Amino acid sequence: MAYFLAIDAGGTKTDFVLADETRTLARQRTGTIKRLRTDADTAQRNLEEGLRGLTAQSGIAMSAVLRTCVGTAGETVPMVADWLRETIAERVSGQLLLLGDVEIALDAAFCGGPGVLVLAGTGSNVAGRTPSGKMANTGGWGPVLSDQGSGHAIGLRAIRSVFMAIDEGRTTALQQAVMDFWNLPSLDLLIEYANRTPAPDVSRLAQLVYSVAQHGDPVAQEVLQAEGEALAHLVRLLIRKMRTLQGDPIFVPQLAFAGSIMERVLPVREALIASLRKDFPSLQTRDGVVDPIEGALWRARDQQAFEARAHAIEQRSTESLDATTAQPA
Repeated sequence: MAYFLAIDAGGTKTDFVLADETRTLARQRTGTIKRLRTDADTAQRNLEEGLRGLTAQSGIAMSAVLRTCVGTAGETVPMVADWLRETIAERVSGQLLLLGDVEIALDAAFCGGPGVLVLAGTGSNVAGRTPSGKMANTGGWGPVLSDQGSGHAIGLRAIRSVFMAIDEGRTTALQQAVMDFWNLPSLDLLIEYANRTPAPDVSRLAQLVYSVAQHGDPVAQEVLQAEGEALAHLVRLLIRKMRTLQGDPIFVPQLAFAGSIMERVLPVREALIASLRKDFPSLQTRDGVVDPIEGALWRARDQQAFEARAHAIEQRSTESLDATTAQPA
């Protein structure tokens, strides 16, 4: 019997699935193992807790695993990738493939076929595959550089909008809601708290902004509308890239979605779709959200798909190294 391990390492949580060729044998959820979001000791404890939980549920030791696929944001960042490869290899047997979180979500939706996946949770990313199998992506550069439509972007825009509203002479329920959420009794303390180092985790404000928007606050509604449109711009750029790659100027891929913002903060998703349909009236979208870990499991189970992706990553790394060494000193 062959056993396969799938891991979806998100910014706030990590999902683990252990399966055989046809059945899911165990599932486990822990805190994040992503090194950009936590220290090495905490990440290691969370990883070990997840693996122990799988073994306890299934009776299968990690030494019996044939192939593992891990999806995470920041998979090209050495601190993230190197730690995951080394730490997992010490605890799990077999082959290991490390992919981006949006790519495993793309596979969860389309199983290697064409389409676009919009992922927005704590962070965001957009990836697509053409009918000829070529990959492209936009965004996903992290909270400082990108992450449009994400929980982080919504929270940051919300607190900035609170202070823009003060400058504009507008009132917004967001101000008191944010102060209450962080247990801050005055505006001065909010200013101090928001500007502290290290910065507060503004992604935790996303559901609060949605709640305030649902109660009719125009500033909160504008925040969600703006972030949906910002995320739509990334998708628009991606579709243009895919048209060039495919050599088809009218190609319009189907859209699928993943992540907590796409699932629970519906005005962001609605603003995204409405914005895109202005340029792509025939755009089709899938209902609901996909579970990214299903894409990681599909990769781990399918040896041909697993090895093809591993070869593509190795070839891309070699080409990048060759290009670097070829530059004049």
